[in-house]
Amino acid sequence: MRALIQRVTQATVTVKGAVKGSCRKGLLVLAGIEEADTQDDVDWLSGKIAGLRIFNDSDDKMNLSVKEINGEILVISQFTLFASTRKGNRPSYIRAARPEIAIPLYNSFVQALEQETGKPVATGEFGAHMEVSLVNDGPVTIMIDSKNRE
Repeated sequence: MRALIQRVTQATVTVKGAVKGSCRKGLLVLAGIEEADTQDDVDWLSGKIAGLRIFNDSDDKMNLSVKEINGEILVISQFTLFASTRKGNRPSYIRAARPEIAIPLYNSFVQALEQETGKPVATGEFGAHMEVSLVNDGPVTIMIDSKNRE
């Protein structure tokens, strides 16, 4: 799994003109799932994200997690995180998981984040055309890949 994490002051996802999910201060997580992903990837990544210390403490140092600031999370499915641009200029998405694999893992990822943080997690709509708006705070943007575990 890959996650592009953005520290935000607000984020909203809209589907067909209607707001599907939103969050205030917290994290916007774009989540990509590949064919080789398992529940182990979900568990590791959700724990890593919930504990990621990227919010400022009283000394203005990034030392607090989304849990510690009681922040919110918005998760958006993003198969294009597995784009390959090796050949030509048209990206290939062959590594991205098909819906029958991706949807259960995506749902499990959202549930795992809810358990890790003790709060509901807002989402987009898997497979839909979505419009995402956000205010990146910092900016802080971090990419994490569960296969690299770094």
